[in-house]
Amino acid sequence: MLHAVQVRRAYEEPEESDGVRVLVDRLWPRGLAKEKAALDEWCKQVAPSGDLRTWYHHDPDRFEEFERRYREELADPDRAEALEHLRGIARTRTLTLITATKHPEISEAEVLARVLS
Repeated sequence: MLHAVQVRRAYEEPEESDGVRVLVDRLWPRGLAKEKAALDEWCKQVAPSGDLRTWYHHDPDRFEEFERRYREELADPDRAEALEHLRGIARTRTLTLITATKHPEISEAEVLARVLS
């Protein structure tokens, strides 16, 4: 059984209910101190490729296609291993996927939450 998998912005204050906080962005959030981020891990291996990120550019009209392409990328051995690591965390504790994007509901973290749920 999986525990809750949730998505939060890196710039929000951490909450006790977050469980294990894992940054899933390829790049570190601009202007955020490591202490303030209160992360347990940074799992950049699971992040979308640079090419996919550039193409998507957080355009809401492209989210559906972004999700399709990103799910394909998650089959890549390195990403699949990182995804399985996250699944392992979710089996034992609440997992909060952290992203720096202004719109987490259309981010790779949201796609990962769907895949892991």
